[in-house]
Amino acid sequence: MATDAGTPVPRFPPGFLWGVSTSAHQIEGAAEEREPSVWDVFTAAPGRVKDGSTAAVACDHYHRYREDVALLAGLGVDAYRFSVSWPRVNSPGGLDFYDRLVDELCAAGVRPVPTLFHWDLPADLDWLDRDTAARFADHVTVVADRLGDRVRKWITLNEPAEHTLLGHALGAHAPGRQLLFDALPVAHHQLLAHGLAVRALRAAGAGDIGIANSHGPTWPASREQADLEAAGFYDVLLNRLFAEPVILGEYPEGMGALMPGDVEADLKVIAEPVDWYGINYYAPTRVGAPQGGDTEYGGLTMPAGLPFSVRRIEGRPVTDFGWPVVPEGLTELLTGFRERYGDRLPPVVITENGCSYEGVDDQDRIAYLDAHIRALHRAVEAGVDVRGYFVWSLMDNFEWAEGYARRFGLVHVDFETLRRTPKASYRWFRDVLREQGS
Repeated sequence: MATDAGTPVPRFPPGFLWGVSTSAHQIEGAAEEREPSVWDVFTAAPGRVKDGSTAAVACDHYHRYREDVALLAGLGVDAYRFSVSWPRVNSPGGLDFYDRLVDELCAAGVRPVPTLFHWDLPADLDWLDRDTAARFADHVTVVADRLGDRVRKWITLNEPAEHTLLGHALGAHAPGRQLLFDALPVAHHQLLAHGLAVRALRAAGAGDIGIANSHGPTWPASREQADLEAAGFYDVLLNRLFAEPVILGEYPEGMGALMPGDVEADLKVIAEPVDWYGINYYAPTRVGAPQGGDTEYGGLTMPAGLPFSVRRIEGRPVTDFGWPVVPEGLTELLTGFRERYGDRLPPVVITENGCSYEGVDDQDRIAYLDAHIRALHRAVEAGVDVRGYFVWSLMDNFEWAEGYARRFGLVHVDFETLRRTPKASYRWFRDVLREQGS
């Protein structure tokens, strides 16, 4: 199939996994049929969400999952990455929904790939408490015992870096804390939860386990020493802090001393071997020395006092979210990981990649996805062992603190009627998948 680039999308190796992703809180709705999460508490507070909305109904996937699985089947994906709501599992009959969903996916020939934590922590738990990691392992055991006869691929956590930074350091996401560097225990306890979850899944007989960490290249604002040092620190904080405990079993130099508990013993748990390493990629970040005041970037307020400042990447198109479009950053990221970690790097799966654009005839999204898939293929050609690619997202949804103002879906959702309408990008991706399988 010819693309906007004028040539077919390159063919990936046999067995390459193609999918789309969603998360429970963003699409399920049916909030009255589960316990509250930290996001329910957060969105109930005035001013927390930009359009004042909540995810109480969202896309009503809870009641419309059969329609949504039919969309997946029509798209022709190999796999569907969804998340299992911990508050729903804690509620009477909550696991029954995921039983039905997994059965429907299997009947449609779509592989279920559950993420076991995607930010919707039960409201009575707290990642500042070490015990939450152990509670998470118990939750994982319950889910694996129920679904493990049909689920063959698992993800422990989604983006612990963002949940730490946005939710606990800057206060832009639930639970809305502004702890800055005092949020580091949240990072450690999530990583510990990941390791305990891997052990729990293995004990339940599960295999093919990974984590979905967010990563992107860090670009210094200049070659000045102050900018290089600031960019190096940012790269440690957002990339290496979350990758190296899992991949290498160690924190970057100096970071372990800032973590709570018996860090050396915890790292042995955190480094439980995974079968693959998931990466969510959206864009690089340009970073320089502090600029002496609060700065705005990507809808976030970065407070004065941080040892870095995030700068705009000039000369690049941006999405409707204001994020720069830099497909070659994906190639740079993956080849950089391979150079840094060598044989210690497990096979990689791109667990999220996507963009926010308005409209049903979404040619900009097609161009974005086309360019990023080509960039991914260049990383494969360079020798990076990449096993799969998941688009974010199947459908427009509740975009966290942005509410319903950002549309990442291949399928348009009318949030008044909940009608689903496949976009031009849905049809384009369907045709790409047909050619990949031909």
